[in-house]
Amino acid sequence: MNTILTYTLFSPLVGILVLLFTPKAKQTLIKSIGVAASLITFALSMVVYFGFDAANTQMQFVEQHPWIANLDISYSVGVDGISIMLIVLTTFLTPIALIASWESITDRLKEYISFMLMLEVGMLGVFLATDLFLFYVFWEAMLIPMYFIIGIWGGKDRIYAAVKFFIYTMAGSLLMLIAILWLGYYASTLDGGYFTTNLQKLYVIAPGIPMGIQIWMFLAFALSFAIKVPLFPLHTWLPDAHVQAPTAGSVILAGVLLKMGTYGLIRFCLPLFPQASFEFTPLIATLAVIGIVYGALVAMVQTDIKKLVAYSSVSHLGFVVLGIFSMTEEGIQGAVIQMINHGLSTGALFLLVGMIYDRRHTREIAQFGGLAKVMPVFTTLFMIVTFSSIGLPGLNGFVGEFLILLGSFNSVFLGSHVYAGIAATGVIFSAVYMLWMCQRVFFGKITHDENKSLVDLGKREIALLIPVLIFIVWIGVYPSTFMRPSEASTKQIVTQMQNAKSGNTMPSVVPMK
Repeated sequence: MNTILTYTLFSPLVGILVLLFTPKAKQTLIKSIGVAASLITFALSMVVYFGFDAANTQMQFVEQHPWIANLDISYSVGVDGISIMLIVLTTFLTPIALIASWESITDRLKEYISFMLMLEVGMLGVFLATDLFLFYVFWEAMLIPMYFIIGIWGGKDRIYAAVKFFIYTMAGSLLMLIAILWLGYYASTLDGGYFTTNLQKLYVIAPGIPMGIQIWMFLAFALSFAIKVPLFPLHTWLPDAHVQAPTAGSVILAGVLLKMGTYGLIRFCLPLFPQASFEFTPLIATLAVIGIVYGALVAMVQTDIKKLVAYSSVSHLGFVVLGIFSMTEEGIQGAVIQMINHGLSTGALFLLVGMIYDRRHTREIAQFGGLAKVMPVFTTLFMIVTFSSIGLPGLNGFVGEFLILLGSFNSVFLGSHVYAGIAATGVIFSAVYMLWMCQRVFFGKITHDENKSLVDLGKREIALLIPVLIFIVWIGVYPSTFMRPSEASTKQIVTQMQNAKSGNTMPSVVPMK
């Protein structure tokens, strides 16, 4: 039995266990243990990545053990081309987020590091689970550490933001749980069937659900994922959570947590409920396009840098949702790579915003000006990440947005070029609000005396950003390295959707125990 995924999934818990026996006074040791545990997890994920067969569309490194045998609920984990890069992204960003907290977090440090490691376990579990009940457990478990990270170490309105984040996500999750239980029950009503939450079996069963019921099942799953994305108009929790969260919390929230929603749409909504997906494609594509334009326009009028970046996420994730529901190879492939791109670019932006906040204790754009004269290194790195975020050719953002727009333009499922045409304006708006913000912050005269004495980035901060910048350029220059793992899985999804559209669905038969 291959156990590498289990080792990867639960290795952060070893760090938590060690922290239990570490004195609170030894803060440097506590930080080192947290970073070391996350680096070990990253190393294990690299073993998975380099052992992954990109040509194989089946789940790989599968491990399955009975959990609730009478209900065919099991501890079942696996990885395919859709999830492999998200797993690597999670394990890559977690140590960066922990190192970013090296000096800024001093209060209740042991608890903070423990919650960050616990959060990593929850995120990895979401991407690795191949049993719907297990997926739901990790989906819910992830809420707890993020709730405390925002609520304890956040800004002055942290409690409000944490509760809002928790309520929004929990509301959608409960509907998904009802749908999971109903799917298991439906499987038991078939000839020779039995209750099951095994995803591979449900892939066979669920497409045969009568259309009227399939619509309700799709809505239950899609609402939960749309809140997490977040898709317009379910986005209002996100700016509050980002602004109030500590820097590391914002990095993980933008870099990984939001991708759980788009991952869920690809992993569950499309293959489980294809007919309902076709029914709701115009609506979801419309909401995605509105989110692209709305997020950009609202970002344009923000006075807080962090809030501006938060609303940019609403816009960028709208592109991802549009690519998914184009149901083309280019669109879905673009959506997958754009998830990675957004995690890198927006994660880096939140790191940079956190660095300037630590120096000035403000994020108000009006409080800055002329920073390029006193912080040239910071300005250079911020501008590179900005160009990445707005999709400059040669950097990572361009690759994902181009593929999404191409796939949406050519999609027979969308049935109109209008979606791609309106979405393309989001690229223009993105350049406007990001470059206008940079102009006000970095160039012109130094209007505040406090800015004259600011210290440029130190070696630790530069070292923190360099790995992210390497991947930003690498993906932009040679994207096939990062697109190859998902290519076969993407083609399989598109083929399944095309077959479902033509009426060629698999029979609703439950494999006998």
